[in-house]
This record gives sequence, C-alpha cells and structure tokens, in this order.
Amino acid sequence: MASKKLLGMLNDAIAGELQVSLQYMWQHVQWKGVKHFAVKDEFEKVGIEEMKHAEAIAERLFYLGGTPTTNPAPITVGSSLKEMLTADMKAEEKTVKMYKEIIALATKEGDLTTAHLFTEILGDEEGHLDTFQSLLEEI
Repeated sequence: MASKKLLGMLNDAIAGELQVSLQYMWQHVQWKGVKHFAVKDEFEKVGIEEMKHAEAIAERLFYLGGTPTTNPAPITVGSSLKEMLTADMKAEEKTVKMYKEIIALATKEGDLTTAHLFTEILGDEEGHLDTFQSLLEEI
C-alpha cells in the first residue's frame, strides 16, 4: 500500500501535467510571430505528451487507492516567446526534480511499478526541458 505522502505526490504530478498540457496547447494556439512555425508544433507535440503522462499517473494513482485531481497547477501562458519558453523551462525543471523525488520514495516503499513509470516519464520530461532550453537559446 502506498503512503499518503506518495499518493499526494502523485496528485501533485497530475496537477503539474494538466497544467503544462493546457499551458503548451494555449501557447501553440496563441503564439504568433516570426518564429511561430519553428515552435508552434513543438508546443502542441509536448502538450499531447504531457496529457498522456497525466493519464498514466492518474491510472496508477487510482490503482493505488487514490482519487486523481482534476485541478491543474497554475497555468502561465506568457505574452512573448521568451516569456513562454522561460515559464515552460521552469515548469519542466520543477517536474524533473519532483519526479526524481517520487522515484526515490516509491523505491524506498518497494513500489517498483510506480518507480518504473516515473523513470520512463522522467526521460520525456528531461527531453522537454532540453527542447525548451534549446529554443530559448535561439531567441
């Protein structure tokens, strides 16, 4: 049985995934400018990946006896490409840190399935962080 702390962290992860999936989709829809075509598809692609992460984490949380949140963490769309990418990079940095903590706690509790799920998702999140850092360097 998962600890209350781990269940809470999984719900925090869901809230974060919901946040960025909406954030990146709205950035995809709203960003216009010279570099629009260079980034709009990336926002959409990453947003869809984040929604899939939210679903996988929610399924795991429900299996463990928790109730998945439907509330996203605060969304920051931004009004310029630099603001958008900076907010996105910060969100991904926070996520990478949190997922490492979840992996450590799940492993300590003997929940190798949750640890494995978050190890897989962590790889995606580190890729997203790299993408946003690279795009931000081009501005």
